[in-house]
Amino acid sequence: MATSQRKKGGVQRVESKLRACIERGDYYEAHQMYRTLYFRYSAQKKYNDALELTYSGASLLLEHNQLCSGADLAMLWLEVLTQASMPVSKENIDRAISLFKELEADSPERISYINAALKWTKTVHPDETSGHPQLHNQLALVFWKEKNYIQSRYHFLHCSDGQGCGTMLIELSLQQGFPSEVDLFIAQTVFQYLCLNNKSAAKVTYMTYTESHPQIEEGPPFQKPLLNFVWYLLLAVEDCLTGGSSGKVTVFSVLCDIYKPSIRRDPSYLQYLDRIGQLFFGLPPPQQSGGSGLLDNLIQSFLRGEEEEGPPPAQPEEEDLD
Repeated sequence: MATSQRKKGGVQRVESKLRACIERGDYYEAHQMYRTLYFRYSAQKKYNDALELTYSGASLLLEHNQLCSGADLAMLWLEVLTQASMPVSKENIDRAISLFKELEADSPERISYINAALKWTKTVHPDETSGHPQLHNQLALVFWKEKNYIQSRYHFLHCSDGQGCGTMLIELSLQQGFPSEVDLFIAQTVFQYLCLNNKSAAKVTYMTYTESHPQIEEGPPFQKPLLNFVWYLLLAVEDCLTGGSSGKVTVFSVLCDIYKPSIRRDPSYLQYLDRIGQLFFGLPPPQQSGGSGLLDNLIQSFLRGEEEEGPPPAQPEEEDLD
């Protein structure tokens, strides 16, 4: 017990000296001292001491606008987390985000930092192949606050905060979109969530967006056909997941056929729907050939595959579903 207290006191005295060095403006000297101590602690596998040292040093240097030196120590802090397989705890995520906020936006150091932080979470949780959802969630919120909607949306897609994602998309739509595009913002995001097999987040995002967007009337059904298509698609996916597998290929293919004009507004929708069909509706990968459009080939192959089970049900007009 006494030995542990002496060691802790020694670390605190060292950190006090380093802090004083920074306060005097001797940034280069302080940075080199931090690095020397880091390598010493790491070699001795004193990971907790190394974590405290690099985190406090990075914070201090970044507070004094020493971006390169601060970023270097921040990377060393993440390196300790990775080497020691430290847990993806709230405290560690909060610290990771705290340092991230201090790094200059769009700087190479920030990009490297994000990649290293995600690598740490994947080391601890190998099943999270894109990085831990909690870290993605916090990154999404930071980027949203900075009005970096592209990065915010990307990180929202890798967590399950559908409410946050839907609210962010409303802001994005109002600030950067036209009223005629209000349905496009949510459709692509829902498709991408489904391609990532995150049906729950897809539904919450959709409901948050459509219920709170000031340019969308109460529904469903909605005036914009694409919004209705996404809604019926979510219902069909949910039905498949709860055991309603009978005729699921026909339902999906007919739904795509009815809303073909809306789906064709964005060529990327074809690829998303191809993947969604495989994930949730048991469709085989389509054999694509040059010439006609992918969606036409896809739907026709679906319908041909169902003919052996019987004719498809009558197709309602698009306005009937709207």
